[in-house]
Amino acid sequence: MLFHEIYGSYYRAAASILKEAVQGKLTGKELDALIRKYAFGESMLTIPEGMKGEKWRLIHKDLSTPIQEVPDMPLTLLEKRWMKALLLDPRIQLFEPEMHGLENVDPLFTPEMIVYYDRYQDGDDYQNPEYRRHFQTILQALREKRNLYVSFESRMHAHPRLVLTPHYLEYSEKDDRFRLVAAGRKRQWTINLSRITACRSVDGGPCMPLREMVKNTVTFELEDRRNALNRVLLHFSHLEKETKRLDENRYQVTLRYDKKDETEMVIRILSFGAAVRVTEPDSFIALIRDRIDRQKGLATFFPGMP
Repeated sequence: MLFHEIYGSYYRAAASILKEAVQGKLTGKELDALIRKYAFGESMLTIPEGMKGEKWRLIHKDLSTPIQEVPDMPLTLLEKRWMKALLLDPRIQLFEPEMHGLENVDPLFTPEMIVYYDRYQDGDDYQNPEYRRHFQTILQALREKRNLYVSFESRMHAHPRLVLTPHYLEYSEKDDRFRLVAAGRKRQWTINLSRITACRSVDGGPCMPLREMVKNTVTFELEDRRNALNRVLLHFSHLEKETKRLDENRYQVTLRYDKKDETEMVIRILSFGAAVRVTEPDSFIALIRDRIDRQKGLATFFPGMP
């Protein structure tokens, strides 16, 4: 936790709140809006209570503050070393980031120091010059809102040649791959960048809309034991969510996810064991029960299993 309690999102949210309070502009509505903008949804459970209470003593009950100067947050050497380490990541280098001001800074760590144990080893070759050219072409087309001519090798070893409207790039942490999500005349395409053999921008042509993603929701109650709340919020940090405190140790969490990822969501929620209990919808509860029944069946079939 390199920046814990110093320069993380919570402190950036606190700095924005104090800036408004110093200027005498802070209202309860503005406080909530700043937390949503700079922190996380679940921060509503901690930041107002901490700032107004005896814990931090930064804001009075009338939303004034004893602080007289607007807080400033310059970059520390630790932050610069952290940024340099991130910018050395081959995936980030695909975006050709600017390193001005970090030339003489030693990175906190290098990519070679990281060992991944939870993803496939045959990910994209980010150093491949052709891959990097395709990535830059797609990135420029996205920024300029232009269509692309794309040729690629499919899983069935066919070689489609298409004119597509690119909509976004997505990254799979598990597969360690980038994918292009684009719209064609008749269907939506998700193409692994490593399979692209030719790629160039196309002038003119209609902009083809992307089919709206079908999203489902799942709601579960969480008992905060063994730091379960922090583990769950970190695990699902990439999803839209709402968190509500029910009592001192129980919380209600609602997640929104892509429908096609439903099986993966079942597995991930089950990984938290008895700390989590799904309450709705009934269809998701049925999937949970079915998964548990199948696991019981495996344990019966293989009695030596733990």
